[in-house]
Amino acid sequence: MHGLDTLRSVAIGAVLLFHANVYHGEGTLPDWLVPMARVGWMGVDLFFVLSGYLITSQLARPYLRGERPGLWSFYRNRLFRVLPAYLVVLAMYYWVPNWNEEPGELAALGNYLTFTYNLLVDFSNHHAFSHAWSLCVEEHFYLLLPVIVLVMMRRPSLLKTAMAIGALVLMGIAVRSYFLVHALQPMSRAGENFGLVYMTRIYYPTYSRLDGLLAGVALALIRAYRPSWWTVLTAHGHALLVSGGALVGVAVYLFKDRWESVFGAPAVGIAIGFPLLAVGLGLLVACALSTNGLLRYRVPGAQLIATLAYSLYLTSKELIHLVDDWFPKIAEGHMAAWLSVYAACCLIVAAVLYWCVEKPFLILRDRTS
Repeated sequence: MHGLDTLRSVAIGAVLLFHANVYHGEGTLPDWLVPMARVGWMGVDLFFVLSGYLITSQLARPYLRGERPGLWSFYRNRLFRVLPAYLVVLAMYYWVPNWNEEPGELAALGNYLTFTYNLLVDFSNHHAFSHAWSLCVEEHFYLLLPVIVLVMMRRPSLLKTAMAIGALVLMGIAVRSYFLVHALQPMSRAGENFGLVYMTRIYYPTYSRLDGLLAGVALALIRAYRPSWWTVLTAHGHALLVSGGALVGVAVYLFKDRWESVFGAPAVGIAIGFPLLAVGLGLLVACALSTNGLLRYRVPGAQLIATLAYSLYLTSKELIHLVDDWFPKIAEGHMAAWLSVYAACCLIVAAVLYWCVEKPFLILRDRTS
């Protein structure tokens, strides 16, 4: 699916730009790229939508054949896909000299191994390998979704499914609104910095970041169980692109001043910005799967970047600091050279991780399934 490869490559590219802009400092990127880099964190939300769509499609496939998905088979496939590269990188953070050059300390190893980093860690101190938070959200999703599907498919109902998805969206809105009113706004009125509370209570926790995954779930369910709806939806690829882009644009506006204010537009963004962004990105995913949308076409290089996306995500943040150590002469004052070397190092390290760890375990998974 060329469109999904394109979106996956866009998502990882956005995350890399965001990390480079935040963790390498001003002057790293040319001025025209900085506005895009500032919203590059939305690439993670795009990953969530893609993940929700692909995983739900896998779970729905057996039901369409009149079978039930095997829980162990599903969990086993996910373990083979996610754990090997993750554990290798985690070991490098702890035991390879000079690998962990990120500011801040590592959390307790158990927080990473149990995927509770995004729920239990003190982020004021332990923010090395912080991008593990999104992997925690994904793992919680992988753990719970198959069980929920098995229960709901005993008596499948469109109404019950829509109500369940709607209830989870409303839960996220309620949780974020609660912390907005009872924590962030009082801190802001008192002149205190609310950034850490925003990250630990709103941005990182699984319970407030399900919107992208749910948008992907909804797309997959429509395609599997309402094919006539899906045909109508994907026959309007250009409209999907325009409407999805417009909703993402509204979300960008709502999140624009999220570090400066928790009133007005930023407050609306905290409450409903994430589901709005998820719907917009979901429409872009539908465009990529449509019969006539611009996103459905093959983009040269997108398949390679999409293939390496997971390894890129795991290693690219640390490489920001390692490139400065490895190539000190270009660390300052040579923006174009630093970006070129950084991009090359990211691709090389990700390729090594993919071919030496990810790929062999995927082959082993397929041979032993």
